[in-house]
Amino acid sequence: MKIRFIHITIIGLMMNVTQTYAMPDFFKSKDSSFKRFSLSAGWLYAEPQGNRNSFNNSTAIKEGTVSAVGDVQIQSVIDAVDTSTIEGQKVKDNLIRLRDEAGLTELPSILSGDARLFQLSNWTSANSGLKPDTVNTLGIMFNYHINDNVSLELKAGIPPKVDIQGFGQINAPLNGSAVLPAGVDEIIGSPTIPLSKQIPITDLNQGGKAAEARAWLPAVEVHYQFGKSGVNKFRPYIGAGIMYAYFNNLKMNGGIEQDLIRAGHMVQNIRNGQAAAALEGKTSTAKPFVKLETTDAIAPIATIGFTYDFTPNWFTVASISYAKLNNKAKVYVNDSNTGDNLIYSSAKIDIDPIISYAGIGYRF
Repeated sequence: MKIRFIHITIIGLMMNVTQTYAMPDFFKSKDSSFKRFSLSAGWLYAEPQGNRNSFNNSTAIKEGTVSAVGDVQIQSVIDAVDTSTIEGQKVKDNLIRLRDEAGLTELPSILSGDARLFQLSNWTSANSGLKPDTVNTLGIMFNYHINDNVSLELKAGIPPKVDIQGFGQINAPLNGSAVLPAGVDEIIGSPTIPLSKQIPITDLNQGGKAAEARAWLPAVEVHYQFGKSGVNKFRPYIGAGIMYAYFNNLKMNGGIEQDLIRAGHMVQNIRNGQAAAALEGKTSTAKPFVKLETTDAIAPIATIGFTYDFTPNWFTVASISYAKLNNKAKVYVNDSNTGDNLIYSSAKIDIDPIISYAGIGYRF
């Protein structure tokens, strides 16, 4: 409805200007064969040129959150130990001995202590991002010719389905320490277990595309056309204006969606004081669902092209346009039980399309 209203408003304004009795001499043509309107249709191809931008992520877990560990597999703890220090490597070696020599496979909650966690509140996933794929669609160009050289053009067309390619891996940085109960620290060789692990959340490359959407990309331009009607069959032109971008019918890759739902359970388990359940990917009390949104955008657009006349009425047209266009993708993982936001991720999408158009037109 938003796009249709914009189209109708622009066309209505054009039609109002056509009342020639109110036009100054600048808007009038001395040539009686001058055609006030033209309409063309043809092939429109858009190829995005922008770079991908990394995802910024945040969760409902505040910095320094303390969560009870709960029942935890020894192997899960071993895999999460930060071995960047001598103390951390010593702790890991002791845990491996407990597993292999004592046959201990699980620490019960009374022995596992509490974990203090950092970096889950906000982080950036380097080398990740989204980029729209190329599109082909039917383009329609409507021009109101103010005079023989100046015209106002409305670019439109059948809104194409756009595949959005994903790049990179989203991982959650689990960093902090587990504080052990008295007595257990003597067995482990330290009162704390340093933690550092990149927990895989989702691979944005999976399934061929991360998402798809329907793209509405109308534009309004002012054109200046060289030459003269009835004299020059070939007439180049230049133009500039604004483009409006709106995306709907958004659909996320099913595999990525399920990965994000599992990540929602991870966050809720930490909030519930079950850090081990989060580490081991267990289901929580939450009922996570994923919502994908994109922002609207307005951008400048510039065009060069030409028309070639077959007859005074029929012509062919070709053009190349460039728009400095970008918007933002927003991903929410919410709990439908409580309405709480568990995870929020966003990434800027630099579209910056080069748009090629070739069509057949008629003047009237």
